[in-house]
Amino acid sequence: MARPVFLLPLALVLLASTLASADVVEHSFYVQNLTVRRLCHEQVITAVNGSLPGPTIRAREGDTLVIHVFNKSPYNLTIHWHGVFQLLSGWADGPVYVTQCAIRPGESYTYNFTVTGQEGTLWWHAHVQWLRATVYGALIIRPRAAHSYPFPKPHREFPIILGEWWNANVIDVENEALASGGTPNISDAFTINGQPGDLYQCSKKHTHKIKVVYGKTYLLRIINGALNDQLFFKIAKHKLKVVAVDASYTEPYDTDVVVLAPGQTTDVLLSADQPVGSYYMAAHPYASAVNVSFDNTTTTGIVVYHGATSSNPEMPVLPAFNDTPTAHTFYSNLTALANGPYWTPVPGDIDEQMFVTFGLGLSPCNGNANCSGPLGQMLSASMNNASFQFPTTLSMLQAFFDGVSGIYTTDFPDNPPIQFDYTNPNISFDQSLIFAPKSTSVKKLKYNATVEIVLQNTAFVTVENHPIHIHGFNFHVLAQGFGNYNANTDRKKFNLVNPQVRNTIAVPVGGWAVIRFQANNPGVWLIHCHLDAHLPWGLATAFVVENGPTPSSTLPPPPADLPRC
Repeated sequence: MARPVFLLPLALVLLASTLASADVVEHSFYVQNLTVRRLCHEQVITAVNGSLPGPTIRAREGDTLVIHVFNKSPYNLTIHWHGVFQLLSGWADGPVYVTQCAIRPGESYTYNFTVTGQEGTLWWHAHVQWLRATVYGALIIRPRAAHSYPFPKPHREFPIILGEWWNANVIDVENEALASGGTPNISDAFTINGQPGDLYQCSKKHTHKIKVVYGKTYLLRIINGALNDQLFFKIAKHKLKVVAVDASYTEPYDTDVVVLAPGQTTDVLLSADQPVGSYYMAAHPYASAVNVSFDNTTTTGIVVYHGATSSNPEMPVLPAFNDTPTAHTFYSNLTALANGPYWTPVPGDIDEQMFVTFGLGLSPCNGNANCSGPLGQMLSASMNNASFQFPTTLSMLQAFFDGVSGIYTTDFPDNPPIQFDYTNPNISFDQSLIFAPKSTSVKKLKYNATVEIVLQNTAFVTVENHPIHIHGFNFHVLAQGFGNYNANTDRKKFNLVNPQVRNTIAVPVGGWAVIRFQANNPGVWLIHCHLDAHLPWGLATAFVVENGPTPSSTLPPPPADLPRC
């Protein structure tokens, strides 16, 4: 009985130490129109604080972030803090009509949350329509004071945000596609930290450069902020050492090429060990879908060694656009740094098992018009034959908190309604399969339930690598492969010792991935494809995690300034 008495002073000391080492990091985001010049063309964009990308937020694990967002743009707006757990702060997660209604033009909202149990590179972006094409920035979480990285301290750190650029208003691009039922216009360029680079017209002067010193090691925090494209990234003549993905440390992995799906981050160590000179960093798409048009251009930046005199950087040889073997080798060879900072072992006893098929599809063309999608119909998308439709009158989290019915239903199926040959290209336009009904159907989970999901890609319309992002949680990637998942053989491939930990998984083209996580955060958490063209088509659902038995496992009330619909 005496043990708690002796432990209490120690616990108070530890708590005081924790509080003393945490800070409040406060920023103001002014979101408004900005005229910029790219590709010989002036374009009005929506931007934060007059810059593209927006401001980098730097914090330490345990800090509280207070971000005041003032919407001076002509569009509805929310900000999502991609990869942040939002423990008991789901009101700050950001996806419109999921955790909040939009911040209307002329209004404001303060996002207030604490970064707990996470270190590494995350990012923030708009979560309304396609605004994240230009409303985005890095969120860098360093170890607490007196703590260190689980790798040698780099000489310097550089955020490298890969983006996508249209010589057009991106809201118009999206709206035109949704109205026609067809695919949206492809982008005109990719960017590195907002600049297209030397290979595009009128762009050489502003190519992004990083300066290095021979013999030093640098940490590159790479973020794929592109809307609709996975990207290969290389630096000429240099090897890279992966040390983290999605703000989770990895076993060091040596590679000369990195591939990132939209939403993913990768931290790499760059050793400046080549002859003094200039070297291009470059990125172009990994395009897994067959017979689908894409932006086949290449963005560049330059790594410049101190003392370099050459003005002709060396160019890396990037993989072919459709080089699935290289992409899969990278994605599947990463493993977690077991017993590293904030590592958690794979949860054992499974409470919920789900088998979720997903892919594109069609929905009927409205009226008698001839739509621009395949077969004269409108493009759509679904998960387990449910095509997600966002509510418009109240956010799902408000409905959850207040017990309001009619906003969503909790009947999302654990399995597809029928079994079929999921990845057989012959089913691409099987009209008995590709028309999924629209609904706001979600999956309800008990607090602390352990959930295992087989994410099964399909060949509907086309086979494609889809990046699936879960809000509010990290998950262990137990295995991934091609074709139809086979429980009898593929479970033998599970890595239960040190699987990579992600918040966004690029499910292999014509293949599958198995993930597992613990639903330890009450609220409503969106799960969706992070190719932005696919979200309004319906490639999404949500997890509604019930409150736990204690105040510390119960969602608090919303903040007073939460936007109203």
